[in-house]
Amino acid sequence: MRVCLPGAALAALAALAVPFGLAADGVGPIRVDDVTAASGITFVLDHAPTPEKRLIETMPGGVAALDYNGDGRTDLYFVNGAGGDGTDKSQPRFWNRLYRNDGDLRFTDVTAATGLAGATYAMGTAAADYDNDGDTDLFVAGVSRNQLFRNNGGRFTDIATEAGVASTVWSVAAAWVDYDRDGRLDLFVVNYVKWSPGPQRFCGDRTRDLRVYCHPKYFEGLPNALYRNRGDGTFEDVTRRAGLSGIVGKGMSVAVIDADADLWPDLYVTNDSVASTLLRNTGKGTFEDVGLLSGVAVPAHGRPVSAMGVDAGDVDGDGRLDLAVTALAGETFPLYRNDGGGAFHDAGAVMRLGALTIRRSGWGIGFGDLDNDGLLDLATANSHVNDAVEKFESSPYLEPNRIFRNTGGRFEDVSAGAGDAFQQAAAHRGLVVVDLDNDGRLDLVTTALGAPARVWRNVTAPAGHWLAVVATGTASPRDGNGATVRIGKQVRRISTATSYASSRRPIAHFGLGASTTAPVVEVTWPGGTATRMTPDGVDRVITIAQP
Repeated sequence: MRVCLPGAALAALAALAVPFGLAADGVGPIRVDDVTAASGITFVLDHAPTPEKRLIETMPGGVAALDYNGDGRTDLYFVNGAGGDGTDKSQPRFWNRLYRNDGDLRFTDVTAATGLAGATYAMGTAAADYDNDGDTDLFVAGVSRNQLFRNNGGRFTDIATEAGVASTVWSVAAAWVDYDRDGRLDLFVVNYVKWSPGPQRFCGDRTRDLRVYCHPKYFEGLPNALYRNRGDGTFEDVTRRAGLSGIVGKGMSVAVIDADADLWPDLYVTNDSVASTLLRNTGKGTFEDVGLLSGVAVPAHGRPVSAMGVDAGDVDGDGRLDLAVTALAGETFPLYRNDGGGAFHDAGAVMRLGALTIRRSGWGIGFGDLDNDGLLDLATANSHVNDAVEKFESSPYLEPNRIFRNTGGRFEDVSAGAGDAFQQAAAHRGLVVVDLDNDGRLDLVTTALGAPARVWRNVTAPAGHWLAVVATGTASPRDGNGATVRIGKQVRRISTATSYASSRRPIAHFGLGASTTAPVVEVTWPGGTATRMTPDGVDRVITIAQP
């Protein structure tokens, strides 16, 4: 059958069929080494599985990359399950864990000393300096209780109740975002479904004595929540006033973007088995769901998918942020390319991500220029949601993670060349892309149910030159959240929300390829003012302060 495409579609295909003009020659194959054993990180994600197949057991757990003590090194915080009915964290095996980065990829467990063991069955985490005091704070999303840990110079205190952000519903993820542009970070919390402990619904096949985790269709969805930062250490629940209380979904993760380039931050929420939502910020304190109109509610085939993790990045060098989403086997991982003016289209097929992921199930996902060639690559943390899936379909439960290299118009699965250890299958969940050893190559950190977290050092050689930018706000949030950084054709938006229920440091990383010439760096602050500077050289971290 012959397919006729309109001229605009043909032009788009032609543009994607050639390199974007950003990639550099002379970079080696992307390769990572498993350095977990030597790193001192011994965290195991204990999801407390039971014969009743409680849905919460298959859903954790995120990881945060942050600098909690301000020493310039990236520390790691892992969330964890709980015993009993999901509230017993008394056993150390269930503690959330904070590992201090001591340099040279060596870490020390400082959980007890910092007060971050947690108090509930945790799903995800979001790190940011919400009180603009120079210390990174932590929000933990949980099944029946959320926690807000204020950083008091390296010691944390849970102030969720007095701050007004405590909750009794099942939350999975969160994003710190200055939605009203008053210079203070507000808190957007992604809620999943209504769930309660006790006897669970039976799902599966009784004749075969086969019990499985129930499909989310058996659970009622929830609206997400928005808390406005008052600036005095407390928050106001503005969910209803912002128009969010009537937008019900089954939220999994969130990305912060400016979809329509109006300088107001929008929120893209992945939903499990129902249409995802793009919450357009009207600039008047309210949001409206424009997901269907914008083309990001469902993939090109028109059916909702089990949308899990999400990350935003400019994959094609046009200055607009695109969205990459993980889903289950048979659904593909959608890649929504930003066409401008608030419109997107699913480019997964054209960029080959669809073909590469049709048999994959994914959770965590992250953009990053892993070879520093000037193009954003993609890493995913993979596994099916159901540990009994192999008994009723051909999809595997445990899967290896994947690395998809951006070749300038298409993605290529280069996982096989990443190293033997990277081929290990597990029930992967969280993922962050971050430079752990400050060598200019982005590393990976992953979590897996019932298994050790993994630290993957990027040993790609040769790799291109690089530049990392820290933006320090004055009238804007101090940690740079919400700023947009541009180097030539490359654009990064600083946001700590990433992946599945995870969080990254607010640093904009750029690969420069073979270029050793210091480029002009432009930071556009929330509200539209810009600051430009030319650094003294490349292969370094620079700080740009808001005037």
